[in-house]
Amino acid sequence: MAQVKEKSGKKTTAGKKKKAAPKKAATKGASKKTAPKAPGKSEKPAAAAAPPESPKKKPDPAPDSEQRSLYQDFDALSEYLTEVSGRSQEVLREFAVRNQDIRRFTGQLSADPLNIGEAFQEMLKGLSIDPGMVMQRQFNLWGDYARLMANMSRRAAGEEVKPAIAPPPGDKRFAHPAWNENPMLDFVKQSYLIFARWLETTIAQIEFEDEHEKKKAEFFTRQFIDAFAPSNFAMLNPEVIEATLESKGENLLKGLKNLLEDIDRGHGELAIRQADLDYFKLGENIATTPGKVVFQNEIFQLIQYSPTTETVAKTPMLIVPPWINKFYILDLQPQNSFIHWLVDQGRTVFVMSWVNPGPELKDKTFEDYIKQGLFEALGAVEKATGEKKADTIGYCIGGTMLSTALALMAKNGDGRVNSATFFTAQADFKESGDLLLFVDDEQLDAIEKQMDAAGGVLEGRAMATTFNMLRSNDLIWSFVIDNYLKGKDPARFDLLFWNSDATRMPKNVHLFYLREFYQYNRLAKGEMVMDNFRLDLSEVNVPIFMQAGETDHIAPHNSVYRTARLFASGDNDNVEYMLAGSGHIAGVINHPDKHKYHHSTNNRLPATLEEWKAGAERHPGSWWPYWIEWLNKISPGETQARQPGDGGLSIIEDAPGSYVKVKA
Repeated sequence: MAQVKEKSGKKTTAGKKKKAAPKKAATKGASKKTAPKAPGKSEKPAAAAAPPESPKKKPDPAPDSEQRSLYQDFDALSEYLTEVSGRSQEVLREFAVRNQDIRRFTGQLSADPLNIGEAFQEMLKGLSIDPGMVMQRQFNLWGDYARLMANMSRRAAGEEVKPAIAPPPGDKRFAHPAWNENPMLDFVKQSYLIFARWLETTIAQIEFEDEHEKKKAEFFTRQFIDAFAPSNFAMLNPEVIEATLESKGENLLKGLKNLLEDIDRGHGELAIRQADLDYFKLGENIATTPGKVVFQNEIFQLIQYSPTTETVAKTPMLIVPPWINKFYILDLQPQNSFIHWLVDQGRTVFVMSWVNPGPELKDKTFEDYIKQGLFEALGAVEKATGEKKADTIGYCIGGTMLSTALALMAKNGDGRVNSATFFTAQADFKESGDLLLFVDDEQLDAIEKQMDAAGGVLEGRAMATTFNMLRSNDLIWSFVIDNYLKGKDPARFDLLFWNSDATRMPKNVHLFYLREFYQYNRLAKGEMVMDNFRLDLSEVNVPIFMQAGETDHIAPHNSVYRTARLFASGDNDNVEYMLAGSGHIAGVINHPDKHKYHHSTNNRLPATLEEWKAGAERHPGSWWPYWIEWLNKISPGETQARQPGDGGLSIIEDAPGSYVKVKA
């Protein structure tokens, strides 16, 4: 799991300025004859660029006063940069003194831990065997640039012209009006977009011997393209220029301090802050739903939440969250908490809070997480409530583990699970998206060496970085611009705070997950063996509800659909697939009171996802009410509300417990 694009907020200004309009230098400084009208400040987020304002005739030379104002702004910018440069040296010296022994803790990594070299070797081989294609692609690129130059010449002559290329809808990098209004920036923007399109289409056209290597080349080419966007460079980004003029360069100095603090916090590696890490306190202003820890062992704590209704459903609910992240994604704030909402629906809710493992747990296995984790949790729920069965929810990798456990329980005749709901979870990994690019033998060997060097665990930042790369513009470069170029303080945003609160993973657990599921897809193929049983998902015969997200980049909805059909491939005729709007997080955490997004339902599971979509009915808003209606049908009956500690388990401590507070 991992995370989401969550960047919004009002543009702030530094108040009134003594100079006439310093912003003109940032947005209009390409012209020496005049100072065209600069875009006004907007108090709204930059969501869409204003259309280009093309002059109908060449502007007359500006009066001397406007000329002086323009040059004064550039002089001011130069002055601020010179001053900041000098002051930054002192900041760097202080950092060097304070961190004389800082090391980049990577262990014995290979020179190419992501195994990119092989993919690009294949790319070069493909280019060499088709010189005609290479020549044609070159002509295409030259033609695109020739059209761009012709457009810019016509624009300079005062003619109104359409851009040769425009950013795709929703691309926030070029939302500032100056990217359209300033001829120089418009040229830079279009040049970048032309080259990016050319490079991506060229890679797509090359014949690779190995399709996996081709997809890897395409993925890392996108990473290269994203990294070299002109918006990532301070002197080309009009928002950064504005911030520099308004703060007299203080933004750059603050950005440098932010950068060094993040390197310091990452012990030599850059650990980008996506949120204010000091503002949120677990149990105080995040993860606040009342409850008690009623059971714990070395790998998890079990939280039972306090009821808010006089009666509750007879069958208790056990939630199995991912251990890649922490459980409180389901309990951020009362107004968006799934746990709080579910308690209000009259359910006795238990949640597993996984330990943040250190080297002492390095030998734990995936099977341990099933038996010492899920199975002991089911036993504890029975002691607390007296009920022999529980409804269950598995989120992401927690759902993958729940799927595996259900197949094992079917072999053992273990009937403690009454129903299973899956939030964006996969058991069939054949179409699991870009994460498949990280699981070839060379990369897994490099990850294993990295974990050995860290004492037998995968450091939390490693997995977080992988997930962030899947949406690098939103989860990497937007924060580079805000934190290091604009010098902003990280936002007080609960979701991004959770996204930054990474966890470690035991070596054997993580390698089993990557190899057995992603690399070999053994569970879906019926090849996974556990307790001397060959596991078969078609033998699982409990009601199944599969939730997927339309834009999920971690558990693609087509992959989740394949998993639903696996469960329905035997005698189980109570399998439902539901497709929610949005992605891996927002598609799940969508409180009905927000009236956001939509969801689609179809009680059939035809052979293809396209057929399912064709027969699906779309509904506005959250899918939670639809799901609780489904749950109430297959899990009926009521009893008096259960208070934590009233059953066979004693209270250990208040929710959210102590395990969740351990930092990676």
